[in-house]
Amino acid sequence: MPEPIYKSVDEYIASQPEDAKEVLERARSTIRKAVPKVEEVISYKMPTFKASDGVVLYLAAWKKHYSLYSATGRLLAALKSDLAPYKVNKSTIRFSLSEPVPVDFIPRIARFRAAEVAARTKPKLAKPKLAKRSKHYLRASSRDGRCLVRAPLLILRIAALIYNGFR
Repeated sequence: MPEPIYKSVDEYIASQPEDAKEVLERARSTIRKAVPKVEEVISYKMPTFKASDGVVLYLAAWKKHYSLYSATGRLLAALKSDLAPYKVNKSTIRFSLSEPVPVDFIPRIARFRAAEVAARTKPKLAKPKLAKRSKHYLRASSRDGRCLVRAPLLILRIAALIYNGFR
């Protein structure tokens, strides 16, 4: 049987078992309140919360738990003590369907991830590229120090021989 293809987050949640629907709606509204400018889309067949800068979180339901994905190493380190009661594996944080939705903790995760995504996409100042210097390359400069030619040493030696008339 092929896996269903969801077109919206509402459709995804509606397709889940009754006990998961309520929990997912609560988690969803908690994330939306914490980061109001996110857009809800379906990506990788699960609800995805995207900011203009990139993906903030993924949300998915399973038989006995629901998960938040895209937990980075920085997030896991910053919230390590708060994550102790939950199962964490790589970039996944699992919450039990039988436990109440942690409405005080999920917003902290969402805001942290939104800040990470925004910081990652800030334009960086371009650093000037330095010319490579090695024993095989020679850099010819003008009197004021501007680089005129950067060529392999062998070519410059041949050019010097031609210029000087093979003396």
